[in-house]
Amino acid sequence: MTYCVAIKLNAGLVFLSDSRTNAGLDQISTFRKMIVYEKPGDRFMVLLSAGNLSISQSVREILQVEKLKEHEDSEPITIWNAHSMFDAARVLGAAIRHVYERDAASLKQAGVDFNVSLIFGGQIEGEGMRLFQVYSAGNFIEATPETPYFQIGESKYGKPVLDRVITPTTPLNEAAKCALVSMDSTLKSNLSVGLPLDLVVYEVNQFQTDKVVCIDENNPYLRMMHNSWGVKLREVFDSIEDPRWDGGHTTVPLMQNAERSGPLKKIATPEEKLI
Repeated sequence: MTYCVAIKLNAGLVFLSDSRTNAGLDQISTFRKMIVYEKPGDRFMVLLSAGNLSISQSVREILQVEKLKEHEDSEPITIWNAHSMFDAARVLGAAIRHVYERDAASLKQAGVDFNVSLIFGGQIEGEGMRLFQVYSAGNFIEATPETPYFQIGESKYGKPVLDRVITPTTPLNEAAKCALVSMDSTLKSNLSVGLPLDLVVYEVNQFQTDKVVCIDENNPYLRMMHNSWGVKLREVFDSIEDPRWDGGHTTVPLMQNAERSGPLKKIATPEEKLI
């Protein structure tokens, strides 16, 4: 399994991925899930992948050379000459379908589903930043101000902090911190997600970045954040008043009748019915 998250903000983009692909008791495999395509001054794109490793690696390889033709005599569109991120995402979709046509039947005979999930985002000169989530069929959806981030893989553990913190106006550094907290929560709760991590932060209209870092278990910032987040969560938890069952004084009683429902009915004899 894996966990990848990408965030689109007014100030830029944040991409974060783990590198765990297998977490058996006696074998742990590590493969990177992120690839960066950069042509300074012209385009900057990042691809994150989850799902079947052989499929995602094939898609990544074919994406480099995949060509999409609108008409018989039109110039082929590639990720390197596409005039928009939408067109580049279409090329990615075509690469997925290319791999499907080549491998899906053989995979099905072997009892393996064609399963791949991708996040693709960046900026091409002449338009704003865009972020897409791409599915196994090659179709995709785009991030919006109401939904400014995408997750793929083991997403449930890291989602709550993103929902509470991320908005389009969130500063880049704060969003990077939030992404790392989201990843730390996932690492804590799921063995199938593991270090090292790849983090890329992109500033709007730069068409390149030097904010690229590989984070392992010895990274001082990750260790500080992991310890601080655990301590602060415990402090917040302890600051919340415990429920009172004995009728003691409290301004926030738990033992209070619900407005539209009665309390749960107890069954005391075999003859009693719930309804």
